[in-house]
Amino acid sequence: MVAYCPICGKPVYFGEKKRSLGRDYHPLCLKCFRCKSQLSPGNHAEHDDKPYCNHCYMKQFGPRDVSRALKQKSLKKKYRFT
Repeated sequence: MVAYCPICGKPVYFGEKKRSLGRDYHPLCLKCFRCKSQLSPGNHAEHDDKPYCNHCYMKQFGPRDVSRALKQKSLKKKYRFT
């Protein structure tokens, strides 16, 4: 039986599939919904049937303090504050 990729809707054959969160994906389709970074199976989160990297998931859906801390951390990296 051939499974279908939840992202592109095309068939995913056995030799090319990446299985994560109980679904089969094409390797190039398993990307973060927000930042589009490539994800590895089992190393990401899901919200409304969409995959997210852990950073984007916590930033968007995590507790408010975590979101604020991640934003400050990325600003420090961007502007090199000490």
